[in-house]
Amino acid sequence: MDTSCAEMDPNCNPIQLGLINLIVGSRSNSPPTISYSGSPYIFPTNAAITTISPTVTGNPNSCTSSPALPTGLSINPTTCALSGTPTVAQVATTYTITAGNALGTGTATISIQLNASLGSWTGRATPVYSWTSVTYGNGLFVAVANNAVMTSPDGITWTERTSAISNVTTVTYGNGQFVAVANSGVNQAMTSPDGINWTARTAASTNPWNSVTYGNSLFVAVAPSGFQRVMTSPDGITWTGSVAAPDTNGWQAVNYGNGQFVGLATSGTNRVMISNDGINWNNRPCPTNSWVSVTYGNGLYVAVSLAGTNRVMTSPDGITWTGRTSTSEGNQWVGITYANGLFVAVANSGTTRVMTSSDGINWTGITSSNEVNQWRSVAYGNGLFVAVASSGTDLVMTATYP
Repeated sequence: MDTSCAEMDPNCNPIQLGLINLIVGSRSNSPPTISYSGSPYIFPTNAAITTISPTVTGNPNSCTSSPALPTGLSINPTTCALSGTPTVAQVATTYTITAGNALGTGTATISIQLNASLGSWTGRATPVYSWTSVTYGNGLFVAVANNAVMTSPDGITWTERTSAISNVTTVTYGNGQFVAVANSGVNQAMTSPDGINWTARTAASTNPWNSVTYGNSLFVAVAPSGFQRVMTSPDGITWTGSVAAPDTNGWQAVNYGNGQFVGLATSGTNRVMISNDGINWNNRPCPTNSWVSVTYGNGLYVAVSLAGTNRVMTSPDGITWTGRTSTSEGNQWVGITYANGLFVAVANSGTTRVMTSSDGINWTGITSSNEVNQWRSVAYGNGLFVAVASSGTDLVMTATYP
């Protein structure tokens, strides 16, 4: 038995000393390793980020960043987690995070981009119609109402255009064409190369088409009722019906992101459907809210609901969905989009009818330009978020970003 400690200190217990040495050695028997998932990180300024926690081994006793983290962000000295509220915008910048202990160091490289905060919302005068959808393409904002179209190069000054069909519900842009669909009428689709001159097109069926998107060289529209509640078109002109999954759900929204289409329903079971080609669809379970809008950004699908508990849900793959709490659970959230690291959602009822999030999970409420307006849709283009309303005054609002 080692008695060296007893020779120096009569109160020393060599067995206890050996156990202590064994425990300490097991805790620090190798240099640290460290890795972060999710980089590059994109956040808005003046909003707390979701804590970025790395995977670390080796029990580091120091964590540093080179160069220093952006103003407002800090690093935990032992866990290497990043947190805080950034205050200064910056382009994507590379940081080397070093974790150290007595036996050495481990490093990880991450990228952080900080976008300027969303500006305050400003109301804009428009032709007086019940605007239900807005999109951006080819340098132009285009909004649609029941039998009206309006366009704006800057989101501020709007010009009324003649619609080629009635009962229009939604509009999108893709493949050099603006495409809109309608929920009833003789011709339930129309196209325009410039957003100004429109041509009526025949839909695949007389279903009440409520949403249209473009992706993977295909326009896809969905309906809440009728036979074959999905229709597709390569050009917005010739449409073909497809069977939704299932064809009994009330499909209200569709969007494209990360290589697949995602559809949402307000009724039925398994209210999400996904498709790689827009033709063959598979159902996915999700919280049974009335889901009406979905977008994709920052590696995440994010959807909003006009009713139910947890009126936001997120999914990394369109397959597994998690309910999230919105800023105002009494609001009817009906529109959402994503741009430059920021999710923006709008509501047609309730208080604080705009909410924003950098990660789709933690949301911040923002007062709209007019809290009486029924905001229905939001889009982004040319450094500006633009939302449209179906009722109220100044039926467009804009906010600069970044």
